[in-house]
Amino acid sequence: MIKIEQVTKKFNAGTANEVVALKGVNLQINAGEYVVLIGTNGSGKSTLLNTIAGAEFVDSGKVSIDSTDVTKLPDYKRSRWLARVMQNPLAGTAPDLSILDNFRLAALRTKSKGLKIGTDAAFKSEVKERIAHLGMGLENKLEQNMGTLSGGQRQALTIVMSAMDDPKIILLDEPTAALDPQSAETVMQLVEQIRAEFGVTVILVTHNMRHAHKFGNRLVLMHKGNVQKDLNAAQKAALSVNDIFDWF
Repeated sequence: MIKIEQVTKKFNAGTANEVVALKGVNLQINAGEYVVLIGTNGSGKSTLLNTIAGAEFVDSGKVSIDSTDVTKLPDYKRSRWLARVMQNPLAGTAPDLSILDNFRLAALRTKSKGLKIGTDAAFKSEVKERIAHLGMGLENKLEQNMGTLSGGQRQALTIVMSAMDDPKIILLDEPTAALDPQSAETVMQLVEQIRAEFGVTVILVTHNMRHAHKFGNRLVLMHKGNVQKDLNAAQKAALSVNDIFDWF
């Protein structure tokens, strides 16, 4: 469970350019929920995601994960609970390493690396099996460098890698924004499969209202640094895409 209590975050505090990105936000996200965060630019949704990830520290308030106060923990110390996928398909992977090597690093993300990182036959077989579900044929190209792949291929692999170390939470910051429609749909369906298979909590930030309507079992609208609407599965199911567009 993620609990956000009275969280406030300012940028450029005390200057003429001060921006209050979050204004006393309260939000509780239960284990296994798939929460979609939407809102206009500057509404606070990405900042909220950053405060959960530990990429931004709050000015006041409290952030808890599984009843542990993580408010002052940096992102790398929160990796025991969560993984993150960024908007840019080039982020989060090593372009000069092979697909297999990238998966090995992902699997050891929260573990001591030691002096040797092995990719034995069992691990290779596991990676091939996970990648095969993508239907992209990449399971036969494990030695190919990550940097040679298309944006859609790379983002899809990043999603799969995010689940390699069994996180409880996956944070997705507009993961399809830089992709073509077909690749975007593949990535979104993959997120759905991983959530169903592993029971992880998913928090998705998106500007795609069709995706906001189609995916997730909870919809949260951010506006001017706070939660304006918070709809459960039944309330969300009663909406049309046009209803969501009308909020803006």
